[in-house]
Amino acid sequence: MGTATAYIELGLRLGRHIEGLVDTYYGPPELAQRVGAEPLNAASELASDAAQLRESVDDRWLHAQLVGLETVARRLAGEEMTFEDEVERCYGVRPQRIPEDVFGAAQRELDELLPGPGSLAERYQAWREGNVVPADRLGELMSGLIADLRARTSDFFGLPQDETIEVDYVSDEPWAAFNYYLGGLRSRIAVNTDIAMTPDFVAELAAHEAYPGHHTEHVTKEQVLVREQGRLEESIFLIGTPQALVSEGIAGIGPEILLGDEKERLIAEHMAPIGIEYDPELSKRVNQARRPFQFAGGNAALMLHSNGASVEEARDYLMRWSLSSKRRADQQVSFIVDPTWRAYVTTYADGYRLCCDFVDGDPERFKRLLTEQLTPADLLSS
Repeated sequence: MGTATAYIELGLRLGRHIEGLVDTYYGPPELAQRVGAEPLNAASELASDAAQLRESVDDRWLHAQLVGLETVARRLAGEEMTFEDEVERCYGVRPQRIPEDVFGAAQRELDELLPGPGSLAERYQAWREGNVVPADRLGELMSGLIADLRARTSDFFGLPQDETIEVDYVSDEPWAAFNYYLGGLRSRIAVNTDIAMTPDFVAELAAHEAYPGHHTEHVTKEQVLVREQGRLEESIFLIGTPQALVSEGIAGIGPEILLGDEKERLIAEHMAPIGIEYDPELSKRVNQARRPFQFAGGNAALMLHSNGASVEEARDYLMRWSLSSKRRADQQVSFIVDPTWRAYVTTYADGYRLCCDFVDGDPERFKRLLTEQLTPADLLSS
């Protein structure tokens, strides 16, 4: 059995224990069928299998992936480890607490940008959650943005021929949107119509999930790594591994590389035909000022899992320092305490930071993220 096959089977076996661990698989169907027909493997056995396979591989990307899978299996088997160790082993970056002074500086800047009556939190939430896109215009707006971003991504980075996206509008889900990569250069993006969406948020979802975000990464890697280079291991995407951190970093910085200072102007162009007021200059300045808030979730996770804080204390922390509404803070805390996702919360900010430093504004280096198997260690060393 080849190393790539053994790695895929290990991921599929772990995925039978943990719903959502296998984010996508489009490799040989007979592997999934064979694993699905097996008796369920004990978590301790899977941890041992991961360790043995890790010790036998020379490939740095597979080695990092297997460290993550071994860690997931060890935790599943009941092994105790610190939150910091879990995050570092799964995602390749040790979590660091960000000083509250960083959030305080962002708040002072926002206080100047958002004048008027009420507390800063009230004014910020009114800006963030007001001026909602009507539900009956959401599909039109999303389709227009995706088409625009697709054309720009194709011109800027190139896209495989015949790649496609299908957008579904759903309800009663815990997330705002989700990319289901189906293989064959196809994605299904589900958008939750229960969530009130502002213009900035709709554009963020279109870029993050589609172009130049998750869909773009998946189709490019399927074409370049799987089809052209025969790297079968890329046909499975696994939560709990460095692969996920790099992917979130790509989706985070992609719009900045693609659009630069034009992002808010592009949003304004798409808002005008459907009669939605949008101030691109104010939005640009607010979006820049609030960027440090992305690190507050990591601090809240450290409070909960390392410092013994309560759920209520973590929620209040997010409301105080990232100016979240109670609803948003409760939603984020529920994500942080979920056994599968508790370490994943760090991937958004740390993935963005590492990929941003690696790319340093250079589109060619961003394209490397789309076409190469890079680990967090690779990004740090470069």
